[in-house]
Amino acid sequence: MTQSDPAIEWLLDSDPAIRWQVMRDLLDAPEREWTAERAKVETKGWGAKLLACQDEDGQWAGGAFLPAGFGPREWRKQGQPWTATTFSLSQLREFGLDPSSERARRSVALIGANARWEEGDQPYWQGEIEECINGRTVADGAYFGIDVSAIVDRLIGERLEDGGWNCERINGSVRSSFASTINVLEGLLEYEKATGGTPASRQARETGEEFLLERNLFRRLGTGEPADHQFLRFLHPNRWRYDILRALDYFRASAILTGAEPDPRLGEAISHLRSRRLEDGSWPLDWSTEGRVWFEIDDGPGKPSRWITLKAMRVLKWWDAGV
Repeated sequence: MTQSDPAIEWLLDSDPAIRWQVMRDLLDAPEREWTAERAKVETKGWGAKLLACQDEDGQWAGGAFLPAGFGPREWRKQGQPWTATTFSLSQLREFGLDPSSERARRSVALIGANARWEEGDQPYWQGEIEECINGRTVADGAYFGIDVSAIVDRLIGERLEDGGWNCERINGSVRSSFASTINVLEGLLEYEKATGGTPASRQARETGEEFLLERNLFRRLGTGEPADHQFLRFLHPNRWRYDILRALDYFRASAILTGAEPDPRLGEAISHLRSRRLEDGSWPLDWSTEGRVWFEIDDGPGKPSRWITLKAMRVLKWWDAGV
């Protein structure tokens, strides 16, 4: 891939949160160049805009998972809101806010001191009760330098017999879900990047990966039918939701960390990803979630998406180099 590629040029003509990842993942730029671009996330574009929405106590919208004052009526009329602390922090991680920056360190310290989960009232960095939420909390905490080992141990103990996770386990579910599993896997991977992981966390990650791989990332194990046709439609930001591009991007990151070769069982999802590329070299945003957001970062469903395109191009670059 070269900077003269029209799709690359289009990605570079964007926000620092996109540009630095293009430089690192697609153009193999020297580290000093992409880190300089990454530093701009704190002061320019989407990253700076989201940081400007932060409350003085370190939270966003006055809550951990839900905005202050949010009620069931708004949920019914507008959908789940995405402005509270957990979703804002995850978005900053995706943008690539430097975790060693003074702003990042101060933010996570304030969150630890002031944010408490609406479900259970426990301090933020002790985790919530649902596996889906705790997977993302582990990912954010590990990325930003917080000791989340206690939440990791809890997630390991909550693994189901089929190797994955389901946030409905507490209500009696005994089968893992694609969404819960990818949320936990991303958290365990970030934890492993930060700390090296433990034998138990690495084993849990392996069984969670196997849960997805033996289903080709989207099929029911029993019938072979798609578990949900939405898994084949591309979404951004994913929040807690699952699609095959999210899973492919995870497996790419996992393989880079461990040195593993691409698993052939990813091939069907890769073929579908290739089939969705537009004539101009981009990929479209298929749908987006309803609900309150701080600001939009895509042009809307049906339009080319820089975030989807970035992830798709780096997945295919990794896959093509390894097969």
